[in-house]
Amino acid sequence: MEIWARWQNCLTPVREMGWADAIATGHYSRTSHEDEEIFQHQYSRGPQTLFRNRFEKRNYVKLLQAADHFKDQTFFLSQISQYALRKTLFPLGGLTKDFVKKIAAEAGFHHVLKRKESMGICFIGERNFEKFILEYLEPQPGNFVSIEDGKILGTHKGWFLFTLGQRARIGGLRDAWFVVDKDVATSDVFVAPCTDHPALYRDLLRTDRMHWISEEPPAELVNTKMMECHFRFQHQMALIPCVLTLNQDGTVWATLVKPIRALTPGQFAVFYKGQECLGSGKIMRLGPSLYTLQMGQDRMKSAANLTTKSVKDADPLT
Repeated sequence: MEIWARWQNCLTPVREMGWADAIATGHYSRTSHEDEEIFQHQYSRGPQTLFRNRFEKRNYVKLLQAADHFKDQTFFLSQISQYALRKTLFPLGGLTKDFVKKIAAEAGFHHVLKRKESMGICFIGERNFEKFILEYLEPQPGNFVSIEDGKILGTHKGWFLFTLGQRARIGGLRDAWFVVDKDVATSDVFVAPCTDHPALYRDLLRTDRMHWISEEPPAELVNTKMMECHFRFQHQMALIPCVLTLNQDGTVWATLVKPIRALTPGQFAVFYKGQECLGSGKIMRLGPSLYTLQMGQDRMKSAANLTTKSVKDADPLT
C-alpha cells in the first residue's frame, strides 16, 4: 500500500532534472485525466487540514477502476498522492489482460506469456512463511484457546504468525480449527471449530485517519457526516455496500450492509464510489462479532426468563 511513496520518490527527482514529465506504469487502473492533460496541468498542493476552504475550487484527478475488473489494481494504489496520480499514465487501464496478452503475442514476446503470474508475497518468494518470519522476530510462545469454552487445545510459536480466518494447524487434532482472534498481551490465539463460525463475522470497523486521494473527504461526507459507498479490504474481493461516518479526527466508522468474514486490524479498508477509488485507511478497531452478539442476546434472554420466573414464584396469585 506504500507504493505511492516509491512512486513520488522516483517522480520528483526525474521531473526536477528535466528527464521526464510523467511516469508510466503497467498497473491496471485508470484516471479521470486524458493522457495529454498530464503534460499540461500545473499542480497546486491541497489543504493540510482536514477540511478545505469551501470557497476554493479545485479539480482533482480521480483514480478509477480498470476496464478489466478482475485485474483491477486500484486497491494497491489507494494511498497514492494526488501529486503522483496527476503525473502518472496507466496505458493498460482501458484494456483487458487477455487483450494485452494478444498484443504481446503479436509482438513476439512469447517468453513473457509463458511466465506464471506472481501471487502471494513477492519479496519472500517460494519459502516457508513461518520460518521466514522467525528469522527476524523472536518466538513468543502462546496457547491455542477455544473461543467457545476457553479450553487450551495446543501451543504455537507466536501470535504474529497467524491472521484471522486462517486454519490453525494444531498438533494432535484431526478436525480443522480456524483463527478468530488474538491477544497480543498473553500471546493467546483464539480458535473456532469451523470456517464459517460466527466469531469470524463482523459488520463494523474504524480506520485511522483516512487518506483521501482527492486530499479531502468527499463533499457529501463533509456535509452530512454520513455517506453510502462500497468497501473492500482484500484485493479482488467483491465490493460490499457500506455507510461511512466521518469523525472529527479524520477517521471513519464503516458500517457494512452485511457481516463479512475475517475483518482484520492492520489491513487497509479501501472505499469506492461508483468507479472511483476514494482512498483508504488502516483498520484500527472492529465492532463485536456475530458470536459475541449472539452470546449477549442469549444472556439477556436467560436473565429475562429468570426474572419472569422469580416474579411468578413471588406472586401467589399467578
